[in-house]
Amino acid sequence: AAASCALLLPAAGAFAFRKVGAARRRRPAAAAQVRQRWRLDGRALPKLPVHMGLVVTEEEPSYADMASLVVWCMAVGISYVSVYDHNGIFKRNNSRLMDEILKQQQELLGLDCSKYKMEFANQDKADEVLNCQSTLKVLSPEDGKAGIVKAAQNFCQLVAQQQRRYTDLDVNMLDNLLSSANGFPDPDLVLKFGPVDSTLGFLPWHIRLTEIISLPSHLNISYEDFFSALHHYAACEQRWGK
Repeated sequence: AAASCALLLPAAGAFAFRKVGAARRRRPAAAAQVRQRWRLDGRALPKLPVHMGLVVTEEEPSYADMASLVVWCMAVGISYVSVYDHNGIFKRNNSRLMDEILKQQQELLGLDCSKYKMEFANQDKADEVLNCQSTLKVLSPEDGKAGIVKAAQNFCQLVAQQQRRYTDLDVNMLDNLLSSANGFPDPDLVLKFGPVDSTLGFLPWHIRLTEIISLPSHLNISYEDFFSALHHYAACEQRWGK
């Protein structure tokens, strides 16, 4: 192996949680070899998620371990990353998480750091980061169900302004309203960390077709655990509800 309220889940397959056992953290080889390995790992997979969600259901989130996960996402070539915890701790302490990500970006990617610039989509000074290959959003429950409420309010305003008719509201219309507000594609893969078999409000509309993989904890997560989940996602057959 290499490498930003409870949700009611339907009984069928798209939301089935798949459990992956944790592996011990191994001592890395030379930094250059590790970076090369990560790049090759991303290229070797038959498919790679465009948008990955990192969902922590544990009560004690670790900034260092979450930063490692984000940097690994960058290194293998994932374009969009969402970080979420149901208490909103990461979002309230956004700058602390970003400082840790930038620190590990330098430590883990070394001289290749400039190739992996990351834009923080809900950071006030995001425009200072240029030529970004990856984009990060730090989310909390207010970005889930509250986002659906806001989209519905926006549609009602369009109806009141006679720009839309109430009969125009359907699944595709709501999807467009939510997509324009979120600015991200729907997640292809969610890694859910912790003992709770729920995503606890993480983007409930956007993950109806998302592959969800459950791992015991994000604490002391190893790259082997992370890449094992990517490998599982690349091998899974997605039937899109059929």
